[in-house]
Amino acid sequence: MYDHIGLKAKDLAASVHFYEAALGALGHVLCSKGEAYAGFGPAGAPALWLHAARGHKGPGAHVAFRAPDREAVARFHAAGLAAGGRDNGAPGLRPDYSATYYAAFLLDPDGNNVEAVCLG
Repeated sequence: MYDHIGLKAKDLAASVHFYEAALGALGHVLCSKGEAYAGFGPAGAPALWLHAARGHKGPGAHVAFRAPDREAVARFHAAGLAAGGRDNGAPGLRPDYSATYYAAFLLDPDGNNVEAVCLG
């Protein structure tokens, strides 16, 4: 669980498009948006903030979002791919993490590793 996470975005519009699709599959929405930022999360409670960062270089971040079930993990992966994300691990069990760790991984438009995980 986390309070909030901030990520830098080289192309804020592309990142907003990606996260609206991928996180929409998990029931999250775009809560707040300005010229240089966007906030996503449950309605009225943004917890993932994107900030425009022109010229930013460096390693990407890893963010894991809790999914209610395995079908939501699959929807997250499909929606993220359709919105321009790159596959970084198809939906499936990750027995090296635990016997019930079911996850999918995407790279967002800025190279951040984004995961949806269901632990049941």
